[in-house]
Amino acid sequence: MTELPILSLVTFLPLVGAAIILLLIRGDSEIAARNARSTALWTTIATFVISLFIWANFDNGTAEFQFVEKAEWFPALGISYHMGVDGISMFFVMLSTLLTPLCILSAWEAIQKHVREYMVAFLVLETLMVGMFCALDMVLFYIFFEGVLIPMFLIIGIWGGPRRVYSAFKFFLYTLFGSVLMLLAMFTMYFQAGTTDIPTLLTYGFPAGMQTWLWLAFFASFAVKVPMWPVHTWLPDAHVEAPTAGSVILAGVLLKMGGYGFLRFSIPMLPLATVEFVPLVYTLSIVAIVYTSLVALAQDDMKKLIAYSSVAHMGYVTLGSFTLTAHGIEGAIYQMLSHGVVSAALFLIVGVVYDRIHSREIAVYGGLAEKMPGYAVTFMVFMLASVGLPGTGGFVGEFMVLLGAFQADTIVAALAASGLILGATYMLYLYRRVIFGALTKENLKSITDMSTREWLVFAPLILITIWMGVYPSSFLDPMHVTVDNLIDQFNAAVAAAGNPAVATR
Repeated sequence: MTELPILSLVTFLPLVGAAIILLLIRGDSEIAARNARSTALWTTIATFVISLFIWANFDNGTAEFQFVEKAEWFPALGISYHMGVDGISMFFVMLSTLLTPLCILSAWEAIQKHVREYMVAFLVLETLMVGMFCALDMVLFYIFFEGVLIPMFLIIGIWGGPRRVYSAFKFFLYTLFGSVLMLLAMFTMYFQAGTTDIPTLLTYGFPAGMQTWLWLAFFASFAVKVPMWPVHTWLPDAHVEAPTAGSVILAGVLLKMGGYGFLRFSIPMLPLATVEFVPLVYTLSIVAIVYTSLVALAQDDMKKLIAYSSVAHMGYVTLGSFTLTAHGIEGAIYQMLSHGVVSAALFLIVGVVYDRIHSREIAVYGGLAEKMPGYAVTFMVFMLASVGLPGTGGFVGEFMVLLGAFQADTIVAALAASGLILGATYMLYLYRRVIFGALTKENLKSITDMSTREWLVFAPLILITIWMGVYPSSFLDPMHVTVDNLIDQFNAAVAAAGNPAVATR
């Protein structure tokens, strides 16, 4: 398997499934819809199985990019088709290929109109997500990074709720504006360094004055994607109007694109500017953690509450990344992976009752434990993972981020820790109002527990959440060497500019 172009295979296999659906499945009949669903599901399952070979054959002992594929693309401009993964990007490939088949399965009955087109949109989206995490050329990265906007825009705008068009355009315009500034930064880096090759740029020393402007340009794009306060306002609208599967991918993978961008571009390529802007990132991260947690407490819509909680959790990601400590950076990566699983599951949890009652208002529910005990237990697992209960993946990521924050700045760490209390407050508030109490509402008395299909969606997410909590070294070991190498290169670049080392292990 290691001799095959496995990254190209795992990236572009979903496009094969999309082509099959478009070319061989015609019409809007129930048979055509069922064939489209089946083709999409088996294609994404095959993609996930292939991606498992990446993890199985990954060498934890090297910081070099692995499974590298390189071919000339635009040789006159020095632009190549260059793919590879390291200890940072590998797990994001896995996360993308895991969540996509679960999205297809969760939408099996929920999507009844334009089923072929819906499945094609998700398959194209998977290719773009995986390609972005594998890309080792800036131009290739930008194509995948921006391309993700198109299928997600269509998923929200066509299959979303009543305000879907407004939310889709808001999502598109927010993210596009920041990305245009990033494109200008990439042009500047190309003309300065003479290459778009990411491994080469990681070792290139950009002038200090240039780094400041480049860092701000990248920040404009990645901060919107995370999203950081105050450019987070597109996220609740997008989540509320998106179909359930759209919210799953949006929270599970697309929010991680910003955090990944900080770790791949901003911190290693622009170390001097990173040191300069650490206080800014700390401030925005703490505001995001505290402010959006308080906003979450005031929500009456389940999806909006979880959306604001995502902004708070991603605040820990940006905080951990810019502590410039091994614990903080590894904790940020772990938090992104854990949040990708848990937030995806929470949106699926909302989707289960929405498919039955067609409402996301918290006040509509109450006492579901009586009629839906399996649902209540499943909800409890992910609710506790979200608040960081030991034994779940959420605890490991937040603990490591706070450990790194204490190494960097005790006051910042103490302020960030307050978010744990607020997080427990709004999640327990949500759970109590939906699950506990007397079942008095007439429309809930005939509600049924989760189906076999829904259990198939949640089972792997439950297993992974617990696995990440009780055996974190299986996820942390592949990261260690890559993160240590990032810190060493960061300190070397800072020292070369005459400054003392600031990143620590």
